[in-house]
Amino acid sequence: MNVLVAGGTGFIGTRFVRELHDGGHDVTVLARRPDDADVPEGVERVRGDVTAYDSIEGALAGQDVVVNLVSLSPLFKPTGGTSHTEVHLGGTRNLVDAAEAHDVRKMVQMSALGADATGPTEYLRAKGQAEQVVADADLAHTIFRPSVVFGDGGEFVPFTKLLTTPYVTALPGGGRTRFQPIWVEDLTPMLAACVEAEHDGEGYDVGGPEVLTLADVARLAYRAEGRSVKVVPVPMALARVGLTVADPLPFVPFGSDQYRSLRVDNTVADNRVDAFGVAESDLTTLGEYLGVSGSGGTPDPSTGKTGV
Repeated sequence: MNVLVAGGTGFIGTRFVRELHDGGHDVTVLARRPDDADVPEGVERVRGDVTAYDSIEGALAGQDVVVNLVSLSPLFKPTGGTSHTEVHLGGTRNLVDAAEAHDVRKMVQMSALGADATGPTEYLRAKGQAEQVVADADLAHTIFRPSVVFGDGGEFVPFTKLLTTPYVTALPGGGRTRFQPIWVEDLTPMLAACVEAEHDGEGYDVGGPEVLTLADVARLAYRAEGRSVKVVPVPMALARVGLTVADPLPFVPFGSDQYRSLRVDNTVADNRVDAFGVAESDLTTLGEYLGVSGSGGTPDPSTGKTGV
């Protein structure tokens, strides 16, 4: 089928486009700067910005499915005058309007765990509002909500190292925020399956095989380099003050929204990887990816899953 991938040049997008292409689909990549994209030969490239309807409207002609991977990172403050609301909500509205105008059959929406129109961060609110736009559209749809995604070129491990230092580091709340990271190479085949009609009308929360705290992730990242790290807790109230003060400072990558995100666990209550014929035990752990054997953690009493 003909599949348009908005945001197909990013960390997840390039791998996803390759997965679709290898699966026999005719793929078009829509991006602001598509010329240098690392995509297979035969994949069409179209220039457009989802926040500008006129720049993308024509790209939807003749498509069967549109996949929306356009996203700003929740880990860092938006730059360049953009906002989560403008990109995630406004961009989704533009894609939906263009898809309806050209009788596209289906939209696959990359959302996020915890997406909620009344959520605690702008990122989660915009993602939740965008989900509603897709659900209300005159299109078949699938909503895909992963936990944080790691892999070559990803930002989760670099973000953790930017937030910390080796040997001794301070983390808000002692780094107790929990994640269920999933490897990008495990994720993209599941996402590619979502273009098929059998997944119409579904919403999938997916995560990796283990729950890790931010402190666990820091320990793994430095252990992979042969270094250790001891985490010193910073009271959350103090972190809130510091990151709120940093809001107007363009050279500081974190702000109050990032503080609020550290108060929200990013874990899966019901991991839907089984909908794609995959078991959690089949998935790659962050430690395995980093070349660090064994997590050695204690099972989380609320989930039974093990951290580092």
